[in-house]
Amino acid sequence: MVERLRRYLFVSLLFWVPELSAFDLRHEPINPILAAQNLSSQKVELGESLFHDVRLSKDNSISCASCHNLSKGGTDNQPVSRGVNDALGSANAPTVYNSALNFMQFWDGRALNLREQANGPVHNPVEMNSNWPDITHKLSHDRPLSERFARLYPDGLTADNIRDAIATFEASLLTSHSPFDRWLKGEAQALSEQQIQGYRLFKSYGCISCHQGANVGGNMFAYLGAVNNVQSYFQQRGTPINTPDYGRYSVTGELEDKYLFKVPSLRLAVKTAPYFHDGSVSTLQEAIRLMARYQLGREIPDNHTDAIIIFLHSLVGEHPRLTP
Repeated sequence: MVERLRRYLFVSLLFWVPELSAFDLRHEPINPILAAQNLSSQKVELGESLFHDVRLSKDNSISCASCHNLSKGGTDNQPVSRGVNDALGSANAPTVYNSALNFMQFWDGRALNLREQANGPVHNPVEMNSNWPDITHKLSHDRPLSERFARLYPDGLTADNIRDAIATFEASLLTSHSPFDRWLKGEAQALSEQQIQGYRLFKSYGCISCHQGANVGGNMFAYLGAVNNVQSYFQQRGTPINTPDYGRYSVTGELEDKYLFKVPSLRLAVKTAPYFHDGSVSTLQEAIRLMARYQLGREIPDNHTDAIIIFLHSLVGEHPRLTP
């Protein structure tokens, strides 16, 4: 009963479409990204060095940046990432940019914040395959690094402080000042007519029901196959259902959470192919077509898909680490 009610409420929201106003942008369902505030620049710098430090992995072969290439949209552009000993992961690596805006981390929401998220790759046997005692032991032999920690943290180099520094750096990875954000702030010429038309279509088809807020996603869960059932999606995918496909169910064990996933951000969607939790879709055109079919129960013609993609380009903001 609860599951049916949740699905009813979710599907009902899909067809609530606010009007696009050229005169009052304060009530748009997408908000501008604001530049990161009140972050210690020294902790950001320390976190950045740790983000690129291969000593976080068991065999010193990979770093956070191996799967989250900052110059390429914050991902590795692979269906699933490779970890130590070239082991294959089980889910697509989402972008690290704007991840601080997510209400939870990972596709299944198993981490509440970026500090908790750091535990996942470190302990995962097909990612870094390590543990914090081993990592702190290795890093403690690096005297300059230990001294940096001692200057910034009363208790020096600890697992908690490593996580805090990395999370602080990741919180700085906000892509502000996008054309769409400038338009939201009243800069009428920031968007082309094609981009505005793409935004109208994005809203009118119902995409906005799941992709809204500052991160254009990342602030709610949604069922895969909300309209056309999940079995149909996996049938068209053509591969067996496995554990990562269960989504939130893997965290809660509640049957009503099967196939429930955190909605991904679309801020850098034009840079972060392939798509979906399984990385099974290689193009944005195909991703939009499938989401329209399985989430909205609609078929979108190619010219409308192209217009929506033109709009999505306007969501890409700026950051010094992101290649223009």
